[in-house]
Amino acid sequence: MLTESTPITGREDAGDRSRPVQALSEFYRAFNNRDLDLAAQNWETSDVAVMDNPLGGISRGWPAIRAVYEKLFTGSNRVQVEFWDYSIVETADCFIAIGRERGKLTTPVGKTLQLRIRTSRIFLRDSEGQWRQVHHHGSMDDPELLRAYQSAVDSSSSSGSR
Repeated sequence: MLTESTPITGREDAGDRSRPVQALSEFYRAFNNRDLDLAAQNWETSDVAVMDNPLGGISRGWPAIRAVYEKLFTGSNRVQVEFWDYSIVETADCFIAIGRERGKLTTPVGKTLQLRIRTSRIFLRDSEGQWRQVHHHGSMDDPELLRAYQSAVDSSSSSGSR
């Protein structure tokens, strides 16, 4: 098990994605840059994939997961997060990353919401030897922060800009 305190931001060298940290970095690069195509490369795009997070509840299969990201990425608010205080457990064909995300949601008028999310991600190695995300679980301990985050994303996406 690897326990690490160096945050993963998406700005790391992704290399060939043969190491778990590279696959995680690719996800955070996709997320922080609102890149749906890169997110699709990172996720398993079959019905095996499942995401359970504060914005979309339980989403099964890439099309449902993509819809959650699309809502967040095309809204007028910007969300930036990094993965920190994490542990990675790796086997030959699977790794699990358990840790925290911190970051902020910024509105078009400059208001910010500081985000604190507990998160875990599971990746499987595909037939080509690349890691593909098959599960994400995120939760917020603070119910007021959760409501504020959901409300901000909902209002941003209903009046969203591209």
